[in-house]
Amino acid sequence: MRPLNLNTLVRLSRRRRLAGALPPPPLRLDLPEGMTEPLGRDAVAVPAGLGPRLMSRLPRVGCVYEDGPRWWWIVPADSDVAMEWPAAAAYSAGAVVRDGGRRRPVLINCPEGDVPYTPPIPLYLAVCRATGTTPGWSRAFTA
Repeated sequence: MRPLNLNTLVRLSRRRRLAGALPPPPLRLDLPEGMTEPLGRDAVAVPAGLGPRLMSRLPRVGCVYEDGPRWWWIVPADSDVAMEWPAAAAYSAGAVVRDGGRRRPVLINCPEGDVPYTPPIPLYLAVCRATGTTPGWSRAFTA
Protein backbone atom coordinates (compact mmCIF):
# COMPACT_ATOMS: atom_id res chain seq x y z
CA MET A 1 0.00 0.00 0.00
CA ARG A 2 1.39 3.38 -1.03
CA PRO A 3 1.14 6.23 1.50
CA LEU A 4 -0.74 9.37 0.53
CA ASN A 5 1.26 12.56 0.45
CA LEU A 6 0.06 16.16 0.35
CA ASN A 7 0.27 16.38 -3.46
CA THR A 8 -1.97 13.33 -3.85
CA LEU A 9 -4.55 14.74 -1.43
CA VAL A 10 -4.62 18.11 -3.21
CA ARG A 11 -5.03 16.40 -6.60
CA LEU A 12 -7.89 14.25 -5.30
CA SER A 13 -9.58 17.30 -3.78
CA ARG A 14 -9.36 19.19 -7.09
CA ARG A 15 -10.83 16.22 -8.97
CA ARG A 16 -13.77 16.07 -6.59
CA ARG A 17 -14.37 19.81 -6.94
CA LEU A 18 -14.23 19.63 -10.73
CA ALA A 19 -16.58 16.65 -10.74
CA GLY A 20 -19.14 18.62 -8.72
CA ALA A 21 -18.83 16.31 -5.72
CA LEU A 22 -18.40 19.18 -3.27
CA PRO A 23 -21.48 21.09 -2.19
CA PRO A 24 -21.59 24.79 -2.96
CA PRO A 25 -20.11 26.97 -0.24
CA PRO A 26 -22.45 28.26 2.45
CA LEU A 27 -23.88 31.73 2.01
CA ARG A 28 -24.74 34.41 4.52
CA LEU A 29 -28.08 36.18 4.46
CA ASP A 30 -27.37 39.72 3.27
CA LEU A 31 -29.03 42.65 4.95
CA PRO A 32 -30.70 45.37 2.89
CA GLU A 33 -28.62 48.47 2.29
CA GLY A 34 -28.73 50.89 5.20
CA MET A 35 -29.45 48.24 7.85
CA THR A 36 -27.14 48.07 10.86
CA GLU A 37 -26.49 45.11 13.11
CA PRO A 38 -25.44 46.48 16.50
CA LEU A 39 -26.10 43.12 18.19
CA GLY A 40 -24.58 40.82 15.55
CA ARG A 41 -26.66 38.61 13.31
CA ASP A 42 -28.04 35.08 13.54
CA ALA A 43 -31.07 33.53 11.86
CA VAL A 44 -33.86 31.10 12.68
CA ALA A 45 -35.31 28.99 9.87
CA VAL A 46 -38.83 27.59 10.09
CA PRO A 47 -40.92 25.60 7.59
CA ALA A 48 -42.56 27.94 5.07
CA GLY A 49 -46.02 26.75 6.10
CA LEU A 50 -45.51 28.31 9.55
CA GLY A 51 -44.26 31.66 8.22
CA PRO A 52 -47.56 33.50 7.68
CA ARG A 53 -48.92 32.32 11.05
CA LEU A 54 -45.80 33.55 12.83
CA MET A 55 -45.93 36.94 11.08
CA SER A 56 -49.44 37.56 12.37
CA ARG A 57 -48.47 36.70 15.96
CA LEU A 58 -45.41 38.88 16.34
CA PRO A 59 -45.41 42.45 17.68
CA ARG A 60 -42.46 43.38 15.42
CA VAL A 61 -41.11 41.56 12.39
CA GLY A 62 -37.59 42.21 11.18
CA CYS A 63 -35.96 41.00 7.99
CA VAL A 64 -37.47 37.73 6.78
CA TYR A 65 -36.18 35.68 3.85
CA GLU A 66 -37.75 32.79 1.95
CA ASP A 67 -35.94 30.03 0.04
CA GLY A 68 -38.88 27.83 -0.92
CA PRO A 69 -39.29 25.34 1.91
CA ARG A 70 -38.18 27.70 4.71
CA TRP A 71 -38.54 31.21 6.03
CA TRP A 72 -35.46 32.76 7.67
CA TRP A 73 -35.88 35.31 10.49
CA ILE A 74 -32.96 37.60 11.40
CA VAL A 75 -32.42 37.71 15.17
CA PRO A 76 -29.63 39.21 17.34
CA ALA A 77 -26.52 37.06 17.75
CA ASP A 78 -26.63 34.48 20.54
CA SER A 79 -30.43 34.27 20.57
CA ASP A 80 -30.01 30.55 21.13
CA VAL A 81 -28.50 31.05 24.59
CA ALA A 82 -30.81 29.49 27.20
CA MET A 83 -33.45 28.77 24.52
CA GLU A 84 -34.01 25.29 23.17
CA TRP A 85 -35.58 26.03 19.78
CA PRO A 86 -38.24 23.50 18.71
CA ALA A 87 -37.17 20.73 16.32
CA ALA A 88 -39.09 22.38 13.47
CA ALA A 89 -36.79 25.42 13.70
CA ALA A 90 -33.14 25.50 12.66
CA TYR A 91 -30.87 28.02 14.36
CA SER A 92 -28.03 29.44 12.30
CA ALA A 93 -25.19 31.34 13.98
CA GLY A 94 -24.00 34.13 11.73
CA ALA A 95 -27.15 33.83 9.55
CA VAL A 96 -25.39 31.28 7.35
CA VAL A 97 -27.43 29.09 4.99
CA ARG A 98 -25.42 25.87 4.82
CA ASP A 99 -27.40 23.69 2.41
CA GLY A 100 -26.72 25.43 -0.86
CA GLY A 101 -28.82 22.96 -2.87
CA ARG A 102 -31.83 25.20 -2.36
CA ARG A 103 -32.37 28.48 -4.14
CA ARG A 104 -30.85 31.63 -2.72
CA PRO A 105 -33.11 33.13 -0.03
CA VAL A 106 -35.13 36.18 -1.12
CA LEU A 107 -36.06 39.05 1.20
CA ILE A 108 -39.83 39.01 1.74
CA ASN A 109 -40.12 41.44 4.67
CA CYS A 110 -38.05 44.49 5.48
CA PRO A 111 -38.89 46.49 8.60
CA GLU A 112 -39.02 50.26 8.77
CA GLY A 113 -35.90 51.79 10.25
CA ASP A 114 -32.38 50.45 10.17
CA VAL A 115 -32.50 47.46 12.56
CA PRO A 116 -33.15 44.04 10.95
CA TYR A 117 -34.13 42.04 14.02
CA THR A 118 -37.23 40.13 14.96
CA PRO A 119 -37.28 39.99 18.78
CA PRO A 120 -36.15 36.43 19.61
CA ILE A 121 -38.33 35.71 22.65
CA PRO A 122 -41.67 36.50 20.93
CA LEU A 123 -40.44 34.54 17.87
CA TYR A 124 -39.46 31.60 20.09
CA LEU A 125 -42.84 31.60 21.84
CA ALA A 126 -44.70 31.88 18.52
CA VAL A 127 -42.71 28.95 17.06
CA CYS A 128 -43.38 26.89 20.20
CA ARG A 129 -47.09 27.64 20.02
CA ALA A 130 -47.34 26.94 16.27
CA THR A 131 -45.54 23.61 16.65
CA GLY A 132 -47.26 22.54 19.89
CA THR A 133 -43.95 22.55 21.76
CA THR A 134 -43.70 23.55 25.41
CA PRO A 135 -41.07 26.27 25.94
CA GLY A 136 -37.99 24.92 27.68
CA TRP A 137 -38.41 27.09 30.76
CA SER A 138 -42.01 25.84 31.26
CA ARG A 139 -41.19 22.15 31.36
CA ALA A 140 -41.23 20.24 34.62
CA PHE A 141 -37.84 19.95 36.24
CA THR A 142 -36.82 16.70 37.87
CA ALA A 143 -33.90 16.42 40.27
